[in-house]
Amino acid sequence: MFGIPGKQAVTITPAAAKQIARLMTKQGSQGLRIGIKKGGCAGMEYTMDYVTEVNPLDEVVEQDGARVMIAPMAQMFLFGTEIDYQISALEAAFKFNNPNVSEACGCGESIKFKDQPTA
Repeated sequence: MFGIPGKQAVTITPAAAKQIARLMTKQGSQGLRIGIKKGGCAGMEYTMDYVTEVNPLDEVVEQDGARVMIAPMAQMFLFGTEIDYQISALEAAFKFNNPNVSEACGCGESIKFKDQPTA
Protein backbone atom coordinates (compact mmCIF):
# COMPACT_ATOMS: atom_id res chain seq x y z
CA MET A 1 0.00 0.00 0.00
CA PHE A 2 1.09 3.53 -0.72
CA GLY A 3 -0.09 4.79 2.66
CA ILE A 4 1.19 6.51 5.72
CA PRO A 5 1.29 4.38 8.88
CA GLY A 6 -1.68 5.21 11.10
CA LYS A 7 -3.58 7.05 8.35
CA GLN A 8 -6.47 5.53 6.41
CA ALA A 9 -6.05 5.35 2.63
CA VAL A 10 -9.43 6.99 2.05
CA THR A 11 -11.97 8.68 4.27
CA ILE A 12 -15.70 8.03 4.14
CA THR A 13 -18.26 10.68 5.04
CA PRO A 14 -21.14 9.62 7.32
CA ALA A 15 -23.57 9.89 4.37
CA ALA A 16 -21.39 7.61 2.22
CA ALA A 17 -20.87 5.11 5.07
CA LYS A 18 -24.63 4.90 5.62
CA GLN A 19 -25.31 4.30 1.90
CA ILE A 20 -22.48 1.76 1.50
CA ALA A 21 -23.63 -0.18 4.58
CA ARG A 22 -27.24 -0.12 3.35
CA LEU A 23 -26.25 -1.44 -0.08
CA MET A 24 -23.92 -4.06 1.44
CA THR A 25 -26.87 -5.45 3.39
CA LYS A 26 -29.25 -5.25 0.42
CA GLN A 27 -26.78 -6.96 -1.93
CA GLY A 28 -25.39 -9.44 0.60
CA SER A 29 -21.86 -8.29 -0.15
CA GLN A 30 -18.65 -8.05 1.84
CA GLY A 31 -18.09 -4.48 0.74
CA LEU A 32 -17.56 -1.97 -2.02
CA ARG A 33 -14.38 -2.37 -4.10
CA ILE A 34 -13.21 0.80 -5.79
CA GLY A 35 -10.62 1.04 -8.50
CA ILE A 36 -9.73 2.89 -11.66
CA LYS A 37 -9.58 1.97 -15.33
CA LYS A 38 -8.62 3.66 -18.58
CA GLY A 39 -11.54 5.34 -20.27
CA GLY A 40 -13.59 8.46 -20.67
CA CYS A 41 -12.66 11.75 -22.27
CA ALA A 42 -10.13 12.70 -19.54
CA GLY A 43 -8.36 9.33 -19.62
CA MET A 44 -9.38 7.44 -16.45
CA GLU A 45 -12.61 6.42 -14.72
CA TYR A 46 -13.49 5.17 -11.25
CA THR A 47 -14.89 1.66 -10.89
CA MET A 48 -17.20 0.53 -8.11
CA ASP A 49 -18.40 -3.02 -7.50
CA TYR A 50 -20.04 -4.73 -4.56
CA VAL A 51 -18.13 -7.97 -4.01
CA THR A 52 -18.65 -11.19 -2.07
CA GLU A 53 -14.97 -11.74 -1.19
CA VAL A 54 -12.20 -9.52 0.12
CA ASN A 55 -9.07 -9.75 -2.02
CA PRO A 56 -6.08 -10.15 0.35
CA LEU A 57 -4.21 -7.52 -1.69
CA ASP A 58 -6.96 -4.90 -1.28
CA GLU A 59 -6.52 -2.04 1.16
CA VAL A 60 -9.57 -2.24 3.45
CA VAL A 61 -11.17 0.75 5.16
CA GLU A 62 -14.07 0.13 7.56
CA GLN A 63 -16.29 2.75 9.13
CA ASP A 64 -19.77 2.69 10.69
CA GLY A 65 -20.69 -0.68 9.17
CA ALA A 66 -19.32 0.20 5.72
CA ARG A 67 -16.36 -1.61 4.16
CA VAL A 68 -14.47 -0.12 1.22
CA MET A 69 -11.75 -2.11 -0.49
CA ILE A 70 -9.22 -0.41 -2.75
CA ALA A 71 -7.98 -2.52 -5.63
CA PRO A 72 -4.17 -2.88 -5.63
CA MET A 73 -3.54 -1.03 -8.90
CA ALA A 74 -5.68 1.92 -7.74
CA GLN A 75 -4.15 2.47 -4.31
CA MET A 76 -1.58 5.08 -5.30
CA PHE A 77 -4.21 7.06 -7.24
CA LEU A 78 -6.84 7.02 -4.49
CA PHE A 79 -4.73 7.75 -1.41
CA GLY A 80 -6.18 10.76 0.41
CA THR A 81 -9.57 10.58 -1.33
CA GLU A 82 -12.77 11.42 0.51
CA ILE A 83 -15.78 9.32 -0.55
CA ASP A 84 -19.06 11.18 -0.15
CA TYR A 85 -22.68 10.44 -1.05
CA GLN A 86 -24.74 13.39 -2.21
CA ILE A 87 -28.42 13.69 -3.00
CA SER A 88 -29.73 16.52 -5.15
CA ALA A 89 -32.95 17.23 -7.01
CA LEU A 90 -31.58 15.46 -10.10
CA GLU A 91 -29.38 12.66 -8.79
CA ALA A 92 -28.05 10.66 -5.89
CA ALA A 93 -24.45 9.54 -6.33
CA PHE A 94 -21.13 8.77 -4.72
CA LYS A 95 -18.64 11.60 -5.15
CA PHE A 96 -14.87 11.24 -4.96
CA ASN A 97 -12.99 14.25 -3.59
CA ASN A 98 -9.56 13.16 -4.76
CA PRO A 99 -6.52 15.43 -4.22
CA ASN A 100 -4.61 13.46 -6.89
CA VAL A 101 -6.89 14.58 -9.75
CA SER A 102 -5.66 17.38 -11.98
CA GLU A 103 -8.59 17.48 -14.45
CA ALA A 104 -12.11 16.14 -14.82
CA CYS A 105 -14.42 16.13 -17.80
CA GLY A 106 -17.59 18.19 -17.82
CA CYS A 107 -19.80 15.31 -16.69
CA GLY A 108 -17.44 14.48 -13.80
CA GLU A 109 -17.26 10.79 -14.74
CA SER A 110 -13.78 10.89 -16.27
CA ILE A 111 -10.61 12.12 -14.59
CA LYS A 112 -6.93 12.75 -15.18
CA PHE A 113 -4.36 12.33 -12.44
CA LYS A 114 -1.45 14.63 -11.68
CA ASP A 115 1.78 13.60 -13.43
CA GLN A 116 -0.08 11.07 -15.59
CA PRO A 117 1.51 10.71 -19.01
CA THR A 118 -0.77 11.51 -21.91
CA ALA A 119 -1.28 8.91 -24.62
